[in-house]
Amino acid sequence: PPPSLRPALLLPLLAGAQFLVVLNTSIVNVALPAIGQDLHLTPAGLAWIVNAYLIAFGALLPLGGRLTDLLGHRTAFLTGLVLFAAGALAASIPSGAGPLIAARAVQGIGAALLSPASLAILLAHWPSGPGRGKALGIWGAASAAGGAAGVLLSGVLTSILGWWAIFALSALLALLSLAATPLLLARSERKRTTRLDVPGALIVTAGLTLLVYGLGAKGATPLPDFVLPAAGTLLLSSLMPIERRMKDPLLPPKLMRHRSVVTGNLLMLLLGAVWVATFFFLPLYQQKILGYSPLEAGLTQLPLAVALMAASWGAGRLRGTLLPGFLVLAAGLLWLARLPVDGTFLSDLLGPSVLIGTGLGLTFVPLTALGVSEAEPRYAGVAGGLINTSRQIGGALGVLITSVVDAGVLIKGEDLRCGGAV
Repeated sequence: PPPSLRPALLLPLLAGAQFLVVLNTSIVNVALPAIGQDLHLTPAGLAWIVNAYLIAFGALLPLGGRLTDLLGHRTAFLTGLVLFAAGALAASIPSGAGPLIAARAVQGIGAALLSPASLAILLAHWPSGPGRGKALGIWGAASAAGGAAGVLLSGVLTSILGWWAIFALSALLALLSLAATPLLLARSERKRTTRLDVPGALIVTAGLTLLVYGLGAKGATPLPDFVLPAAGTLLLSSLMPIERRMKDPLLPPKLMRHRSVVTGNLLMLLLGAVWVATFFFLPLYQQKILGYSPLEAGLTQLPLAVALMAASWGAGRLRGTLLPGFLVLAAGLLWLARLPVDGTFLSDLLGPSVLIGTGLGLTFVPLTALGVSEAEPRYAGVAGGLINTSRQIGGALGVLITSVVDAGVLIKGEDLRCGGAV
């Protein structure tokens, strides 16, 4: 395209990349029963089809954000796309549970570079002011659309072509983005004055992996259940004292002194748990309790998706949406908490879906802006990686909690005896 059109086309590319990353947090959800039947997986095994992506993504996001600042935004963006496309292609070839989980982990590694790189490029091209708010609103709307569209596309593609098609679609979208990037994004300079903090990268990655895996690996290892989460927590607690002595720390202590960064990440952790767990739970409830087909389960997510995208777009243009957004989200979740075993879409799902979608959209964009608002330009990648880490780790924890508390009951819906309520 001519130079005059490149800025206008760059934002759709960045928003599309974030859409793709978030799409793959939920695109397997409706397909899980079909995957489990074909590959003979238990409910715990199905949860790891989701969490292989979430844990690799979340655990490596701080490193991905730092590499974005060190290697240059364009290089990190392209590398993330290559890894993401490779993982999606491998996942689209049915070859067993182990290869599928490994391919999902490769996708997560690519996403850990792609997401902070897209946000860092956006922050660099749209300086502070109304323009940045609108750009973040579009980027956030695409991110929100990815979570909702994943459930819809999962149902449609699984019903028409089979579950392998959800990964083939992801690979195709990644390859198209890969082809467009050199045309729209100028080559970025590598930051040669700093070095990678290898000890910090190892501590963060190992600590987050042990923590999240340990919380979901109940009885899966010969160790007592508390050992792995405790080891992960101990590793993460040792990070900041070590980082203070590093010349180029992975997580600069200066960044963590900003109240907005800390507050934004803590709230994003909670929002991620609610977001991903909701998209994990609803399709299982619809298919195993209400008897919906994959296509029906996907189509019934449309009201939530529309509300989420509209609210995200509006949140980029309005101020003061954070508190109202959390109140609307809480109202939707309380309504959803009373789902009956013989529920209907119009009376039991439509209302809470619209409220939840609106609440998620009104909170996600301002929390993203809050988490990066005080970051210096040289830390744009690491700040973007950190806010996304909080959302993804929160999502992994939400799925693990949901799968432990509810999945066994949902998968055996015919044995449900809860006095008429889930």
